[in-house]
Amino acid sequence: MGKRVLKLISWNVNGLRAAMNKDFSASLARLNADIVAIQETKLQESQLTPEMQAIAGYEAHWSFSTVKKGYSGVATYTRLKPLLVRHGIGRPAYDDEGRILEMDFGDFVFFNVYFPNGQMSEERLAYKLDFYRDFFAHADVYKDQGRSLIITGDYNTAHNEIDLKNPKANENYSGFLRIERDWLDRIIANGYVDTFRHYHPDTIQYSWWTYRFKAREKNAGWRIDYFFVTQDIIDKGWVREAFIDNSIQGSDHCPIGLMLEI
Repeated sequence: MGKRVLKLISWNVNGLRAAMNKDFSASLARLNADIVAIQETKLQESQLTPEMQAIAGYEAHWSFSTVKKGYSGVATYTRLKPLLVRHGIGRPAYDDEGRILEMDFGDFVFFNVYFPNGQMSEERLAYKLDFYRDFFAHADVYKDQGRSLIITGDYNTAHNEIDLKNPKANENYSGFLRIERDWLDRIIANGYVDTFRHYHPDTIQYSWWTYRFKAREKNAGWRIDYFFVTQDIIDKGWVREAFIDNSIQGSDHCPIGLMLEI
């Protein structure tokens, strides 16, 4: 059987209803991906419209926040039929915020994750760090079984100075705290690969810009959206390219992508 080429996309849409009004469907068609993971849908199940659910060629899966309206939420559009779909990791503290969708595609397990933002308070920073710990403990079980994992989404942390425009000015703010960056160091030391940085070690490119100060216009951004994969996916030569698509508008984030040949 011949190899197949797969295009995977991740995009924090910052509210799917707002994105639908900014040509989300046209952007999706232009991206032409096999799997599209979106974060921060800010939807309850009752707010889903046929237009959101019935996008030609895709089946859609959703996780919603049940603790707060208009908050968090992830969705995955896929042309591939998942063997299994799980909503969350069995921990209500995280699952009730609708932050995780897990899909088993056989060749790999695919996670769409909206990692918490720690800027609100000390409590939310602690929640974010606990989330990193407990989510990757869950992922490690699969990795230790020899499964290939793809973990994408908004990680809400810029890893190194190359990953944001103004590192010095932000080193005391959540999103670039040493304690958060240490988690990304730990993940990499534990056998996960930041695909964009692996293939583009010196490229300065961002995936998020504040709406203030004309930041996107000035390209004063942060790279906080990632495709992490287990090392075996790199070793098997599955990855053809990892990229950030700055041309797509409609959110304060832009889509990021991964091209696979399996």
